[in-house]
Amino acid sequence: MKNYFLLLICLLMVPGLSLAQKTKAKNTTNIFDNSRPKNLSDEQLLELVQKQTFAYFWDFAHPVSGMARERSNKSFDYGDEVVTTGGTGFGLMGIIVAAERGWITRQQAAERTLKIVDFLWKADQFHGVYPHWLDGATGKVIRFSQKDDGGDLVETSFLFQGLICARQYFTQNNSTESQLRNKILWMWEGVEWNWHTQGGQNVLYWHWSPNQGWSMNHQIRGWNECLITYVLAASSPKFAIDSKVYHQGWTSSNFFRNDREFLSIKLPLGFDYGGPLFFSHYSFLGLNPKGLKDQYADYWQQNLNHTLINRAYCLQNPKKFKGYGPNSWGLTASDNHQGYGAHSPTEDLGVITPTAALSAFPYTPEYSMQALKHFYNDLGDKIWSKYGFVDAFNETENWYAKSHLAIDQGPIIVMIENYRTGLIWKLFMSSPDVQQGLKKLGFQSPELK
Repeated sequence: MKNYFLLLICLLMVPGLSLAQKTKAKNTTNIFDNSRPKNLSDEQLLELVQKQTFAYFWDFAHPVSGMARERSNKSFDYGDEVVTTGGTGFGLMGIIVAAERGWITRQQAAERTLKIVDFLWKADQFHGVYPHWLDGATGKVIRFSQKDDGGDLVETSFLFQGLICARQYFTQNNSTESQLRNKILWMWEGVEWNWHTQGGQNVLYWHWSPNQGWSMNHQIRGWNECLITYVLAASSPKFAIDSKVYHQGWTSSNFFRNDREFLSIKLPLGFDYGGPLFFSHYSFLGLNPKGLKDQYADYWQQNLNHTLINRAYCLQNPKKFKGYGPNSWGLTASDNHQGYGAHSPTEDLGVITPTAALSAFPYTPEYSMQALKHFYNDLGDKIWSKYGFVDAFNETENWYAKSHLAIDQGPIIVMIENYRTGLIWKLFMSSPDVQQGLKKLGFQSPELK
């Protein structure tokens, strides 16, 4: 690995080569390991962290399906067979980043993506909607909870956020990329978003099962990570929801409007103190918040202020946890020393989750870089691995996770790339269906044509 960085530094001095071409000069097989080169520039560090994190989706993908495994360990009774639909959507966006940056070839990226698409083509789905978990070998649903054994509309929206990006990216006229585009289109057209209004109500429901029906009865109301679900439901070419479902469903809850100040920072939407930081990540891997507005909020301001409140709380550190500070902040859902939790200022257990600060790079690049350097340079012996940073740590408890989760690893790759180049935002926002859906719901964006 050390020799590779010496080679890359030399290559960076060669005129006329793009970054991707320079990076491709290294053999693209077996390039992931857990060495930790020192004295990297900011750009080199970002590149390394993205690439190392991508190994989770490349090296550790399920061998049969190519899908992203739910997690890297077997705790909570998860086995090797469990793959995640939403996490795979994040991983698909990571594959595009990897191809653009030359860690893998475009052909490798297309072939892996087609492998995933072919698996999904045959896997269990319910009115076109995929379950939260699948068996990565058979494509059969794996029950997420006692009654959650059918379609999961939110996980499906995370998956299709990635699939739509793949369809926009793989545009070459060859057999692999043509198959990709066609099959993704057919799957996309087959998702019955309006089915999840439970007979025409003006709100979307999260779950439906052929065995349980609507018994989970979980309405999707904001503010949380599910904005992308309503955007895609409005964008569907064949099974779109009416705009009233958004305006009367998503925006109608006790936790949508806020407009109060926390730590002297105004929060337009959501729970007090903003909730876990993944609210500002999952929907915005593809959906570009820059200049994105509707009658309810400026979504760049929403996500920026949410992030600033989260960081300011960590700096204030009212519970006096060890390690919190300007270089170590970020509360979001992750593993912890007790199991798993949705960490936030109102649910603070002393757990810092690297994906929180790192996936905030578009919003707070200076603060995120401070955290990244601390995680890598100061804590790397404890939290750096062959798949990038471990899921979380708690210095008060002297606890450092051994695990990685797909839904935490994916946003690190994608949001750092959006900060660096805007690649995934450009792809997703270029989809004509997405453009139509956003206009239908009354959004404004510089990217709407």
